[in-house]
Formats: sequence, C-alpha cells, structure tokens
Amino acid sequence: MEKYTEDHAKSTLQKTPELEAWPNQYSDRDYEIKITIPEFTCVCPRTGLPDFATIRINYVPDELCVELKSLKLYTHSFRDAGIFHENVANKILDDFVKACEPRKITVETDFNVRGGIHTIVSVNYEKEK
Repeated sequence: MEKYTEDHAKSTLQKTPELEAWPNQYSDRDYEIKITIPEFTCVCPRTGLPDFATIRINYVPDELCVELKSLKLYTHSFRDAGIFHENVANKILDDFVKACEPRKITVETDFNVRGGIHTIVSVNYEKEK
C-alpha cells in the first residue's frame, strides 16, 4: 500500500466548500455555541472502508458566527475523502478558525469502533488577547 502523505489528504479534499460566517450581534459578551454533527462520514485512507463519527464543535464566537448550512455542506464534502481521524479534527479546526476567528474553540471527533479501536480526537484553539 502506498504511503499516506499530506498531498494525499489535500487531494481528496480539494472540493471542500468554504465555511461562511455572519456578524455576531452579541460580540460584546462571551457565550458558547455547541454544535453536534452525528452523521459524519469519511473514508479510511489505508483500507478505503467508511469511517463514521460524531463531530462536536464548541466555540465562543467573536465578531462572526458560522453559518450552519455552510457547515453542513462542508462536513458532507468529507464523505469520499480518504483521511485519518486526527487530520479530520485538525482540518475542521483550521478551517473554522480561518472562517470565523472565534475567541476559543474545541473540535472533538468521536469515531465509531472499528477493529476493536474507538478513537476520539480533541483539538483546541484560543485567540490571543
């Protein structure tokens, strides 16, 4: 089997739609938005078998909030992508931060058991004050 590379991951996600954002009318206060995506799917880059996960995004917005329909289309674009669990979490975090610049965010990917292994990957970002 060929070795997995960053170029491989990028090539499978070339058509990832951009996340959209809208102005936060309550940017003067901290509040948390919790998003759960219970039907996330992607493909194992080594075996080609489907991976299923629940994605949890908890963030404190700053000037912008993510537009949920764009988030739905964005996450659906992973469906045929051969990508490791760790890369899913980090890519979602990077793209979310780029789109919304939240005060802080945690992305957790909770992948279903496969081959006797349950994987949860959690990544965080906090804007410098």
